[in-house]
Amino acid sequence: MKKSTVSVRAQDAAVNRKWVIMDAAGKPLGRLAVDAATVLRGKNKPTFTPHVDTGDHVIIINADKVVLTGANKGLEEIRHHTGWPGGLKAVKREKELANAPEEAIRRVVRGMIPHNKLGDQVIKKLKVYRGAAHEQTAQKPEIFTGGVQSRHRGE
Repeated sequence: MKKSTVSVRAQDAAVNRKWVIMDAAGKPLGRLAVDAATVLRGKNKPTFTPHVDTGDHVIIINADKVVLTGANKGLEEIRHHTGWPGGLKAVKREKELANAPEEAIRRVVRGMIPHNKLGDQVIKKLKVYRGAAHEQTAQKPEIFTGGVQSRHRGE
């Protein structure tokens, strides 16, 4: 007998949403963003369905303590356009992290989820806070214990 893959419907996906808290203190920005995007999409669950939002809510605390790794990562320019003529704006990544770490983390996580209506729905479940205090204590968030494993042996 052949087993079939279960495809979750949109009305079934909202049943098992949890709240997960991630501490960004001392963690590299990219690895933190990968973990957050994975949980937001629901890829860590056996019920993952690509076209349905099956993920959990994510709270990231201590956003001001996230680190950049690599020699030139802090010097990389982040560019955006205002929509007006001559409106191309650029800021260094380290300056963006110093001024607005919440928005820097949100932008990196947004780049790792789909760029469509599903991604717009998923990113609303991300809450980022500069310090250790957050407003979601009533939801009883669980501390995130998983994470991206290192690809190198011996680490």
